[in-house]
This record gives sequence, C-alpha cells and structure tokens, in this order.
Amino acid sequence: MITKQYIYNKVRGKVVASLLLPLSSVLFTGCSDFLDVLPMNEVVLENFWTEKADVTSVVNSCYAGMEDADLMTRMMVWGELRSDNLKAGSNVSNDLNELLKENLLQTNPMCNWSKFYEVINRCNTVVHYAPEVQAIDPNYTESDMKANIAEAVAIRSLCYFYLIRTFRDVPFTTEPSINDAQNYILPATPFNQVLDTLIADLERVKNDAPRRYYPDDSPNADQNSAYITRWAIYTLLADMYLWKGDWDNAIRYCDLVLDFKRSQYDEMLEREGNVMNIELINGIPMLVEMPSYSSVQGNAYSAIFGTGHSFESIFELDFKNDQNPTNSLVSTYYGSANNRRGRLGAPDFLVMDVAKGDNTVFKKKDCRAYEAAEEDNSSYYISKYVNRSISFTTKSVNKWDDLKLAASLRSGSDANWIIYRLSDVMLIKAEALIERSEADFPAAFNLINAVNKRALSYSMTMASTVGGDTLKADDYPSKTNMEDLLMDERQREFLFEGKRWYDLVRVSRRDGNTTRLASWVSRKYKQDVNVIKIKLADPNYIYFPYAKSELKVNPLLKQNPAFNKGEDSELTK
Repeated sequence: MITKQYIYNKVRGKVVASLLLPLSSVLFTGCSDFLDVLPMNEVVLENFWTEKADVTSVVNSCYAGMEDADLMTRMMVWGELRSDNLKAGSNVSNDLNELLKENLLQTNPMCNWSKFYEVINRCNTVVHYAPEVQAIDPNYTESDMKANIAEAVAIRSLCYFYLIRTFRDVPFTTEPSINDAQNYILPATPFNQVLDTLIADLERVKNDAPRRYYPDDSPNADQNSAYITRWAIYTLLADMYLWKGDWDNAIRYCDLVLDFKRSQYDEMLEREGNVMNIELINGIPMLVEMPSYSSVQGNAYSAIFGTGHSFESIFELDFKNDQNPTNSLVSTYYGSANNRRGRLGAPDFLVMDVAKGDNTVFKKKDCRAYEAAEEDNSSYYISKYVNRSISFTTKSVNKWDDLKLAASLRSGSDANWIIYRLSDVMLIKAEALIERSEADFPAAFNLINAVNKRALSYSMTMASTVGGDTLKADDYPSKTNMEDLLMDERQREFLFEGKRWYDLVRVSRRDGNTTRLASWVSRKYKQDVNVIKIKLADPNYIYFPYAKSELKVNPLLKQNPAFNKGEDSELTK
C-alpha cells in the first residue's frame, strides 16, 4: 500500500504532498546502518517517478536530509570536537566527553554514518530517475533535469567529502538501492580514489547548476545561498582540489567565485548607488564590522551569522523560514536564550585575556574573539550562532567591560548553518598559493591580510584599522611562517564552524606526520597531555573508527588499524 507523507518543499517555501515509499526505501526513512539500504518496490517506483514534481520533491528531501539534527551534529562533532577549539561545557554527554579525551571507541554513537548514506541514496535516486522523468514529462525540460542532477551530485559529493575526511576510506557507490539483485555489501574505497571520483563528478555537472535562483534585486535573493548554485560547486571543487594537492585548479575555481562576488558588488553599486556595509578590502568586497554610519562594531557578524544568507554566503543550510526542522545543534551544543551554557565551551587559551592584549591567538581588537565566545566568571561559553546580533566597541578596550557589549539572543532554533562563505574561498586560495611557490607568497598574504583587516574593523573611510593593528608581510618570510599564519587565520575566522579538525587532518596528510596536529591540539589540555600526544602520533588515529554495528553487517569492511586491539578498544593508553 502506498502511503502519503509530507516533505518540506524548500524551493517554494511551502509544504507539498508527495507519494513516498512505505518501508522499503532508505530514500525517506531512517536506517541503522549503511547496509540497511533496502530495494524499492518496482510497482511503487513506476507510480512515483512520472513527473517533474516527483523529482523536485526528492531533490528537496536531499536538502532536508542535510538539515537532519543527527547529521548536522556529526558535521560539527567530526569537524570540530577533537580539535583545539572545543572543551566540555555544561552537562556534556559521556559519548562526547570520551571524544574530547581522545578516547575513540567503535561503540561511540558518533561513529555512526547512516544519516549521510541516507542522503547519498536520495541523491543517487535523483541522478538515476531524473532522465527517465524528463523523457515522459514535457514540462520537465532538459535544463531542469541537468540542474536537478547537478544539485544531487553536489550534495552527494559534499556528504562523501565529510565521510572521507572523517573516516578516510569508506564504502562508495553512486548507484541507488532500487532492486533485490543489488549487492550493498561493499568494501571501503580508498580516500584518494573517492576524492578523484567526486571531483570528476562535479567537473561533469558544474556548469549545469543555476548561477542563481532569484535575481539579486528580488525580495527572495537572500535564498540563493540556501541551494546549490554554480558558485557552491566551484567552491566545493576548490576545497577538494586543495585536499588533492592540485594547487592550480584550487586557485582557478577560487578565482571564478571571487570574480563573481566582485561583479555582484559592482551590480549592487550600479543599482543602489552606494552599499554602506560592504567595502573593498584588498580588492575584495567584504562586509565590514563598523560601517561608516556606525560607531560600534558587529555588523559583519550580525549579517553573516545573525540574519544569515549574507552577501558573503555561498551555501548554508537554511532554517530561517522553516517551522520544521529547527537547528537544534546550536541550541543544544553551543547555547540558547534559555541556557547560555551549551554542552560545549571554548578552551581558556583561545579567548582568555584577549581584552588585556595578552592572548596568543587573538589581538585585543580582533572582533571575532568577542563575537565567538563570551566571558563569564573566568570561563567562556560559545556565542557564535547563538547571538542574533551583537554590537560592541574595541576603541579603548583593556578589559571585557570596556567593550560595552550588547547582544540579542536567538529566541528559537533558527540559526542557519554555514557550509561555505567568502572567507573560505579567500583562505583556500591563500593556502594553495602558499603551497604552490614562494613567488605566490605576496598574493597569499594579501588574501589573509584582507580577512584579518576586516576583523580588525578596516574601513575605507578611515583608511586604516581601529587602533592600527595590522599584519606585516615581513613577519612571515618562510613557507612555514606563512603556513602557520594561514592556519592561525583559519582558526580565528572559522572558530566553532566545524572546520578546524579537518584543517589539522589536511595539514597532517600533507606533512606525512601528525607532529603539528598534536602540538596544536594539546594546547587545550591541562592534564594527560603526553598521553594525548602519544595517541595522536599514530596517523591512523586522526580518523574515526568504523562503527561496531557496521563491521558486524559488512564482512568486507576492515577496521582502521588504530582500533584493532580488542572488540571495543581504542588505542592502548
């Protein structure tokens, strides 16, 4: 019997009814393991994939799957928790606490990857069936079909990108679960092979994605970054090429996005005459912290993380207009209006004594320190994403109270979660330039300095930064100096955004060892530091173990060698 369920249609901002499969498909139902992908009933399939609306519904379910609370939690936990950015907060669960102590067990629920494979299978079905629907529905044009396939391939690629950065080698398929004859007991495909396939897939569809869904002067223009656009695919490609070590292609795709942002800014100037809160910083249009009409800082934060879908946004998961789902990730783990202390907090070394000028990560006038975390009785809770808006002044700051900080807390769980924004593109390009050649150091420094200058409240009208704090190129003469500057700036810019651990893993893969990773991570620990360093010395240990449940159902899946010392073991202490 075919039942009716509802999928939230993000494109039109309303609910549409779609014929969905009852129990037989991972397409719309949960599964406990990757191998619980069950074949669809062919009779049901014949009745479902008949018109454009069917494809659109499943594409929308791909976006909705990315917004699943369990999946989003893993994006943050996998990309942030083990790094030097987070420590235990209030009422942290034992599962997270073990990860914070670098005790990785194959029985830890955070090793479960099923939600990602659910989304992957939805994407696979779109790629498989969209051409068949286009052949029978005259209202479903070839360009519509190609755009939908581009969206599905990009979301699928993003999911796999999370998986390989977390687990290294993973089961890989681009075929949907559609019949009883298929075998989904798959071995793990090596990291580099998966990465190369993802890049090839994206290269094939990159120019089929829409440039934008709404004109920039449309009331709905801010929704363009809620969906996969050409610029989102270019950014994803740039990131993947960075991991691959193909510097030229990483730079090429970054340039395409940067050129688009410059043209978008020029169009805004032509249309509006003046854009008060965006200025060119080292030739790149960026939201400024303190526009010329304001005497306080916080404008860039409020636009990027508060309102969401800012000028700088490239792709973010959208919760602004949704009644369901909500972004419980932020309210649970970072904080909310009801509970300022989430389950996670900021390590002292990150933000302690910034206002005094005694912090080694942030300069005292760096707005990002005060926007990301707040001080309370000598501890620091996370405020990034938690605050809807913020204002403060660093003009004469010597202690926290000097900031005169005023923040508006979110009343609900409607914070968008940013996957990529303009700063990503700038710093991806900077990293590729540093790795390509010493001759590219000045161009890389220009990009890093632009990100830093914005944070220090650069303003064209002032032709300076508030207080005069700047980076100086002469302080970074060597490749190691430039790499450290890049990593420091990425940490400051993307604090708590689910990127830091992946940055450390990428550096370790390039270094061929975990020396720098272990040195950075150990900064947050006050005890058992040597134990942590011993664990992290094993390059296999920087990846998560496969879940015990996966190993039980898939005999072809071989456990990460760092976790082969016992049934429920982690690396021997």
